[in-house]
Amino acid sequence: MTDTETAYRVTADEIRTIVERIERLDQEKADIAETVKEVFAEAKGRGYSTAILRKVIARRKKEADELAEETALLEMYENALEGK
Repeated sequence: MTDTETAYRVTADEIRTIVERIERLDQEKADIAETVKEVFAEAKGRGYSTAILRKVIARRKKEADELAEETALLEMYENALEGK
């Protein structure tokens, strides 16, 4: 086997390994998404608003300063619409 063939073989093996890892992660991601969907369905079955739960989750991901600014702007816009 020549050096070029060896280098190609190593590169092909490495690429195959990377692709297979990504494929496994994509499958895990799909499995997790299905589990999340099931949890939302359970919450809905218990009478909770899934739209509000999604908002709560999104807000919890934000930094405190960003959340405070968003809340202040939301209140300001709502007050403007109410004529306050």
